[in-house]
This record gives sequence, C-alpha cells and structure tokens, in this order.
Amino acid sequence: MTDRPLTLMAVHAHPDDEATGTGGVLARYAAEGIRTVLVTCTDGGCGDGAGGVKPGEPGHDPVAVASMRRQELEASCEVLEVSHLELLDYADSGMVGWPSNEAPGSFWQTPVEEGAARLAELMRHYRPDVVVTYDENGFYGHPDHIQAHRITMAALEMTSLTPKVYWTAMPRSAMQRFGELMREFGGDMPEPDPAEAAEIAEIGLPDDEITTWVDTTAFSGQKFDALAAHASQGENIFFLKMGKERFGELMGMETFVRVKDATGAAVPENDLFSGLR
Repeated sequence: MTDRPLTLMAVHAHPDDEATGTGGVLARYAAEGIRTVLVTCTDGGCGDGAGGVKPGEPGHDPVAVASMRRQELEASCEVLEVSHLELLDYADSGMVGWPSNEAPGSFWQTPVEEGAARLAELMRHYRPDVVVTYDENGFYGHPDHIQAHRITMAALEMTSLTPKVYWTAMPRSAMQRFGELMREFGGDMPEPDPAEAAEIAEIGLPDDEITTWVDTTAFSGQKFDALAAHASQGENIFFLKMGKERFGELMGMETFVRVKDATGAAVPENDLFSGLR
C-alpha cells in the first residue's frame, strides 16, 4: 500500500472541453478526496474573441483570445475544484480545414512523439490511476481532439503506469434527447435534414457499447457554473439557456468506454475507480 492519493487525469484539447466532457467526474471525484489533474493541450486561440468576433474577422487577436481563455479555464478549475492544472500551451489548430491547421507550432502540426513525451513526464510525476481522453476520432473529428487522443495513447505506452484508461463517449439515447432539447430551447430552430440527423447520430454509440455510466447529477450545478466560466465562447450559450435544473437532466450522467483495465472490474460499471478502492 502507498499513501499516494488516487488520481484522475483528464487530457483535453481546449479550454472549456473539461467542463462539457468531464466536468461532472472532475467535481465528483474531487469531492470524494481523489486528486484531479487536468491537462489542457492548446491555448484556445482559435476561439471567439471579445464581443463574439470570429477567427479571421477584423479584430480577432489569437494572443488576446488565448489570454482570456486561460483566465476562464482557471476559473472553471476553481469551480470544479481541480487539484492541478497543467498547460501544454500548443497553438489552437482550429476546426477541420482552417488555415490554422497548417500553421507551424499548432497542435495539429506537432509531432505526436513530442507531445507524448511532454505528457508522459506529467504522467510519471502524477502517476494517475485513471486517465480519460477522447476516442480516435476526437469524439467529433476536431483535429486538436484527435491529436490529444494520439499523444495520450502514445504517452500511456511510454509509461505503462496507468491501470485504467477511458475514452469519453455519448450513448445514442442521450444524443436523441440532446436533439430534442436543442429544438425546444432553440425556438424556431428547423428540424435537421435527414443527412445531418444521421451524421449527428453517428457521433454517439449504441447504449450497450458504453461500459461506464457515472452519475454526476449531484455535481451538475458545478458543471453548469464551470461552463458559464467560459462565457466568451458562443457555442456554450445554448447549454446555459436551459438553466441548472434542465441542464442537470441532460448532463447529469457522464459516460465512457473503458479501453484499458488492470483491475478485473466488471462492466458495465458506475465508477471510474471500480477495482481501485
């Protein structure tokens, strides 16, 4: 036995990803006395600027945006009571097909071995019992999410220290409810065309492929407030329109696919730390 605390490490691409994807588990496990480590890979400089100005528009300053988003990230971590925030601080690569994908120094252009080596050093330092990141498609195909997946899996191979590894996932049943709520709160939002609806459905997994269902309903208020800390990003406004009660109904269960386990814990499971305590 060791007095080293049980540790969760979440590896995310941008400021605000920690709130939407893992805000509930970060808050829940912090409340249970587990050490939580957030690794944010990029500076978020391709996000919206002050006043909602978009990348490429006059007045968008990636350096200023990155500074603003770092402050928002730190505020989110305070809300979620994250124990340690680590910033790899690569330049945000932007969405698929943006010129920023090709920019020298962008995360997408960083050799996987380089990013993995830096992350592996953090893993050796914190020795996480559980690591969470995205699947090989970065959940929805964002270049920085895919790169975060790649460096995480490579770093895990370099270190061989972590007994349990998970990818974030969304069950198809939840994707359906999400679509219904988007239409409810979107007012006159049109019904998606069949091709778009099919594409959205493909993001999720069949419910029986989800290995791990973690109830974070009791922490959905913290998750809401952490998301609100990233108020500069327009895509988050939709979630905030719901109010905390409806937000908790939609976002109170966080789901994962377990891709590595050295504990023998049975699946489906309701705790990322099953078999470790």
